[in-house]
Amino acid sequence: MESQYSYHANAQFHQHDRSFVAIEQGVPRLIHFSAPAEFGGEPGVWTPEQFFLASVGSCFIETFKAVAKPSKLDFQGIEVSVDGIIEKEPGGWRFTNIIIHPTLIIFNDESHELGQRVMAKTERNCLVVRSLAARVEVDSKILVETLTSA
Repeated sequence: MESQYSYHANAQFHQHDRSFVAIEQGVPRLIHFSAPAEFGGEPGVWTPEQFFLASVGSCFIETFKAVAKPSKLDFQGIEVSVDGIIEKEPGGWRFTNIIIHPTLIIFNDESHELGQRVMAKTERNCLVVRSLAARVEVDSKILVETLTSA
């Protein structure tokens, strides 16, 4: 058995669409779950570790949307990828490091500074992130996606 495992989840929201969480291709819509395969669980289904990371990503997106609205930030979407490391410690396994990779997609460069402020406020106010005992790193990016007329 290894002394460290890594897990991953993605959450996304785009204007005029619903928020969603995905972990990997091939996972069914019904959310069956099991212990991770590394711990004797059934492969190909959600694990508590993936639910945990998905809650980080989805909370980050919902907090971002709540902060962006009164800030009047005009944005195309936000995508959040979350990585988590669990390590075996004297008391047992636990998440020791969570890395959040939000990518904000804006329509023009003029929104960049406001986007940075909204992202920073989101990081400070996301309930799930604030509740974590693990070390949390946020590696954010802002991309400009210009509208093209058809």
